[in-house]
Amino acid sequence: MLTTITNLSVRAEGLSTWQKIALSVLICSLSAALMDPLIGHLDLANIVMVFLLVVLFISVTLGRVGAVVAAVVSVLFFDVLFVPPRFSLAVENAQYVVTFAVMLITGLISGQMAVGLRDKERQALQREIRTRALYDTARKLAGAIAMAQVSEICQTFFRDELGVAAAILIADDGEIDFEAPRNQTPFPLERHLAQNALRSDKTIHNQAMANTRYASIYVPLKASAAIRGVLALSQFERSTVLNVDELSLAQALGALLAITIERLHYVEVANQADMDRISERLRATILSALSHDLKTPLTVIMGLAESLSRADATLSEPVLAVSGDIYANAVRLKTMVNNLLDIVRLEQGRMTLGLEWHSVEEVVGASIQYLGQSLARHTIRVRIAADLPLVEMDAILMERVFSNLLENAAKFSPPGSVIEIEATAKNGNALIRVCDRGPGFLPTDLDTAFERYNRGSLAHVQEGLGLGLSICQMIIKAHHGDIDLHNLPQGGACVQIVLQLGNAPQVPQET
Repeated sequence: MLTTITNLSVRAEGLSTWQKIALSVLICSLSAALMDPLIGHLDLANIVMVFLLVVLFISVTLGRVGAVVAAVVSVLFFDVLFVPPRFSLAVENAQYVVTFAVMLITGLISGQMAVGLRDKERQALQREIRTRALYDTARKLAGAIAMAQVSEICQTFFRDELGVAAAILIADDGEIDFEAPRNQTPFPLERHLAQNALRSDKTIHNQAMANTRYASIYVPLKASAAIRGVLALSQFERSTVLNVDELSLAQALGALLAITIERLHYVEVANQADMDRISERLRATILSALSHDLKTPLTVIMGLAESLSRADATLSEPVLAVSGDIYANAVRLKTMVNNLLDIVRLEQGRMTLGLEWHSVEEVVGASIQYLGQSLARHTIRVRIAADLPLVEMDAILMERVFSNLLENAAKFSPPGSVIEIEATAKNGNALIRVCDRGPGFLPTDLDTAFERYNRGSLAHVQEGLGLGLSICQMIIKAHHGDIDLHNLPQGGACVQIVLQLGNAPQVPQET
């Protein structure tokens, strides 16, 4: 029975107002015709109950208009057809007037209550349908792997459920780039409203623009970490503006969209990190293999060049000059190769420190000897404090540090100038300074000098890969020390290294 009434109610929604009025009158007329033979067999009170039942039925099926018409018509039919004198509006007994009033009021109230219940049932059914649609949309968003899919799911939901056009505007660093291809919309926007919704984290609803093609609703897409963008809605295709419940539904989907966009963002970041890690691993493998394969031929070239310069037979000056250049360039190239190999090992954590107690003077001397003819055009002045104790260090790596610093000083300082190396003890630390008389560091280079492959503003003056200072910093940090750059007041660059002294063993005095 209830199912039949519900189906009739659904079918009656397509009727016009006049059709509902006519149908209400017809039903009341048929009811009165069916009860006419029962006069004399039923009390008038029972007939009133039947009319009230008809009013209730019409209210449930035909709505508020049918309820009012049925209540009035039922009172008239009861008065004219059933209350004596019949077929007249006159009433013999005044108590029937009260009956008419009670019947009319009861019919109207019951009709309105029935209509209200039907409306609530319809609203509950609509909410259930939209909730199911929102759940299905959430399931689809959970499986989305690209923003194009998210946009399509979003547009389909709002078109089918609310009858509005929708578009997602992605924000980066708190700003929306309206010119970006991903932020192009099928309807015009008020950009300042979109930015205000993004910055204020509040939904903006401009009802004055609801009848235009412009987006009139802007919902911020707030996720757990940040506001990821704005959802723009255009109501041009609707005959009415969104009500409170529909706007709440739009905000609920906006929250789902924000979570989805944030998830895709982190997926993209993770994928990019994986690609960077794979690329870095491949680069390190290539550099390691290349550097290792180049070390042997370079060592041979250096040995042959040095043998030519020390040959017993008297060689002409041009030959000696060429051999010296070959040796110097081979040393420079070997330093580059060693730097590449070292930085790969340091990054991969495969280089362990062989810490032992060493004399700073010996390590510096080994670096000077390794560079050999590369420092021939400069005067090297070494001043090691007599009270400087042994320092715990990896001698091979620290030799690399001093070699890089001395080679840089020789590159950028004029021939014949002095390169100074000073080492003193201060506050439990060893302070080692390598200074030259070159142009010094430019202010723009002081903050970026330790960056990898950064050759500075004077890169056009000398060759190099821009790895020397970066490797020096990594080695010094591995020793729990510090390295700093500055310029001397009289001109020239200076690099200062700070190493912890610790409890150095006593060196026995020679007798």
